[in-house]
Amino acid sequence: MSDQTHSGRGGAKGVLRSSQDFAAGLFLIFIALFALYLGWKLPMGTLRSMGPGMLPISLAFMVGAGGAALVAMSLTTDGEKLTRWSVRGLFFIVASILVFAYTVQTMGLIVAGPASMLVAMMASEDIKWVEGIIFCVLMTVLCSLMFKTLLGLPIPINNLW
Repeated sequence: MSDQTHSGRGGAKGVLRSSQDFAAGLFLIFIALFALYLGWKLPMGTLRSMGPGMLPISLAFMVGAGGAALVAMSLTTDGEKLTRWSVRGLFFIVASILVFAYTVQTMGLIVAGPASMLVAMMASEDIKWVEGIIFCVLMTVLCSLMFKTLLGLPIPINNLW
C-alpha cells in the first residue's frame, strides 16, 4: 500500500517530488535570466555610487536564487502536483492592467483604480462583490492621498469634471 495521501500532495515516484515548485522555480529562473539580459549593459557603479544597473541586476540574482531554491526543494520535499491553470485568471488580470493603462490619463485615478480592481476581481471564480467594492474605494482613497498629496506625482485624480 502506498504512503501517499489523497490530498494531492506527494506523489512522484521519480526524482521530482513537487512538480508545482519545480515549475515555479524554473519560471523564476527564466525571469531572472531575462532581467539579466535586459540589464547587463547598464553600469553597476559601486556601493558608494550606485549605478542604474545595480538594483535590477541584484534583484535578478535574488529572484534566480529563489528559483534555484524552489527547484532544489522540489527534488527533496513532497509538495503539490502541477495542475491545469485557468485562462480566466490570466485574461482578467491582463484586462485589468489594460483598463488602468487606458483610463488613468483620460478619466483619472478615481475611475481607473476601481475599474481595474473590479475587472481583476473577476479573475476569481469566488467573487465577493461587497468586500471588493469596499476594497476598491479604500484603495482609491489611499492611492490618491499617497500619489498626489504625499509624493506629489503628476497623476490625474479626476478628469471627468
